[in-house]
Amino acid sequence: MNKPRFKPYKSASGGWGSAFSVANILIREKSPVGSGLLLLKQNKPIEGFACVSCAWAKPHPARPFEFCENGAKATAWENTSNRCGPDFFAQHTVTELLNWRDYDLEQQGRLTHPLRWNAETDKYEPIRWDVAFREIGDELRAMADPNDVVFYTSGRAALETSYMFQLFARMYGTNNLPDSSNMCHESTSIALPESIGVPVATVTLNDMEKTDGLFFFGQNVGTSSPRMLHQLEEARQRGAPIVTFNPIRERGLEKFTNPQSPTEMATGKEITISTHYNQVAIGGDIAAMAGMCKKLFEMDDQARAAGKPRVLDVDFIEQHTHGLEAFEAKIRSYTWEELERRSGLTRSAMELAAMVYARCERVIGVYGMGLTQHRQGVMNIQMLVNLLLLRGNMGKEGAGILPVRGHSNVQGQRTVGITEKASHVPAENLKKQFGFQAPQDDGVNTVEACEGIVSGKVKAFIGLGGNFVRAVPETLLMEPAWRRLRLTVQISTKLNRNHLVHGEKSYILPCLGRTEIDVQATGEQRHTTEDSTGCIRAWRGVAKPAAPNLLSEPAIVAALAKATLEPNPRLDWDAWVADYSLIRDAIAESYPDIFHDFNVRMLEPGGFHRPLGASERKWATETGKANFITPDKLTPDDDIEPDLKKQGVLQLMTLRSNDQFNTTVYGYSDRFRGVYGTRAVILMNRRDMARHGLAEGDMIQAITAVDDGVHREVGPLRVTPYDIPEGCCGGYYPECNPLIPLWHYAERSKVPAAKSIPIRLRKVIAVVKDRNVPSEPASPAGVGAV
Repeated sequence: MNKPRFKPYKSASGGWGSAFSVANILIREKSPVGSGLLLLKQNKPIEGFACVSCAWAKPHPARPFEFCENGAKATAWENTSNRCGPDFFAQHTVTELLNWRDYDLEQQGRLTHPLRWNAETDKYEPIRWDVAFREIGDELRAMADPNDVVFYTSGRAALETSYMFQLFARMYGTNNLPDSSNMCHESTSIALPESIGVPVATVTLNDMEKTDGLFFFGQNVGTSSPRMLHQLEEARQRGAPIVTFNPIRERGLEKFTNPQSPTEMATGKEITISTHYNQVAIGGDIAAMAGMCKKLFEMDDQARAAGKPRVLDVDFIEQHTHGLEAFEAKIRSYTWEELERRSGLTRSAMELAAMVYARCERVIGVYGMGLTQHRQGVMNIQMLVNLLLLRGNMGKEGAGILPVRGHSNVQGQRTVGITEKASHVPAENLKKQFGFQAPQDDGVNTVEACEGIVSGKVKAFIGLGGNFVRAVPETLLMEPAWRRLRLTVQISTKLNRNHLVHGEKSYILPCLGRTEIDVQATGEQRHTTEDSTGCIRAWRGVAKPAAPNLLSEPAIVAALAKATLEPNPRLDWDAWVADYSLIRDAIAESYPDIFHDFNVRMLEPGGFHRPLGASERKWATETGKANFITPDKLTPDDDIEPDLKKQGVLQLMTLRSNDQFNTTVYGYSDRFRGVYGTRAVILMNRRDMARHGLAEGDMIQAITAVDDGVHREVGPLRVTPYDIPEGCCGGYYPECNPLIPLWHYAERSKVPAAKSIPIRLRKVIAVVKDRNVPSEPASPAGVGAV
């Protein structure tokens, strides 16, 4: 690891910085020459593979180079030449590996053999596939209650695998199907159905081409969905304003040099992305949007008084909405002083944003986890819907709401049944198809699964991808509790910490990656995914599998189901594995409104979109209309108030670097933030540094500022000055997860409130200039390497 460096990055997103970063990871992963050619097949439907990172939409026709920096990194990461086989595990005990960094674990390369932990040697040892399946099936059948088992899904699994996995769990007898969406966008799944009757985006790429205004809230496009920068560049070239609300100035929302444009690369031309950038205080989004709405009402008053056209879309509101009167009264009751204090913005900034919005006829509201991961995450989203409804920006071309999902198929797996909610299951269809009654009681979501693991109620965990113990909050309690589980099974491509923090019986089942050719009894197979815009497409792997004995995810799920469940004459798991089109036929029978003629429509140019009533102004809500939902408070987090800074409390938001995807860290270079060679930093406003008696380079411990009897601490972290609102600070995810109490989640959705954590700082050492600092925070007691 190189010595940590801190140097501001002044270039645009994209450009040569992106090109060099991609080249570096191809070298670092020892990717074969073919990996560069693989990128030409990335996000090319039918004859190529879907990117394994973000879920942003793929245009049709595709560009020649339809990948971004992070997508290229994900492909190189999966197609590394490094292999992590039995020889590696023979040389290292699990206890030893627990002290390795997450980055170094994954750098060992692709897993090649099924493995079982041996308690006597404290090592993972190879095991035959059939023996692993039989032993896991025996353990699952021995469970006293099916609800003692959790079936977790990351956002990687394709629609076919996800459908099989949820069917396996429900035939086993449980709705315990939490997934990564519980940790990110469950607030969306609660908020949007109440407001507009659908749980997902109402926007397609066609709308992105027609919009004349975009308003961003808490979404970092440069790191989370860089391919969207092409659509943003095109919008700016049309003259469409882009107004951003985000505590930190993210480079991808500031300026962009298109790495696929020879002219821009040669000249260094930069296009401004955000025409207006509002650095809202952490937790200040409801107040900021309330300020915009207040100004719109005032402008509408003035227009009526002057006999001019109305600012509000009164025809749309009268015909299609419900609840305006109560909402308007609440908004008018707020004073500008209160809105300024709660939002961290000036009145003039909120008024200017409202005036820009009023000049646009077709507006898209874009948001990410900066809205969802708050105690009032549901209301954050409903407030954005309120803003859009005031001017009819819902259900018309070029307008609507756009939650930007993270993992590549996290939205799609929900569409085919990965949900803990019994009411979302097509139970009658499943009964007709397979002759069983799906469980009637709700299962557990991710937070409830953690609560069950800590309490001892959960006895077994089957993980379809992901790195659960690193992704969830409350690390101090979760890791010791995890070791008390009877059974842990991880279906994975690479080694991660979740394999090392394991149960009494633990298995690693290595699978094919999405980029790899999947050949079954009937030949090469295709799989399908759904993107953030509800578009469903077919894909195929093109790379040679990492090892000859790897199984596909559908094959592994089918084998587990066969080893666990009684035979079902209506379901031939082996036939499904032999021919994935049979799985798609079953999906179409379970969800005919969405997936009718699935095997034909998936091959259509551009794929097909799931039906969305709200995009046609059909509202599947209790009122039969789009609903204005009135906020009951401006402060999104009950335990965090703006004036707590007087008590030495800061609001911490967790961040991802541009060299990272979810819990996977590709490298230690966060060039956009000027942090190199370390992730052990806390980004602070200079005035806060002075208030706390801190200088750049000082080392601190971050301590959660809540009094619930649990001590939570992470550090040492290097104090680094940054452009962030006063009273706010930032630190990296997942390193800062131990600071998040398990109960600190969004009301109603239970999404961990990782974007607003109250912390205090304790100075531990002053570091002289150029002194080396740790590349990662030292571990809190009992946690292991963080």
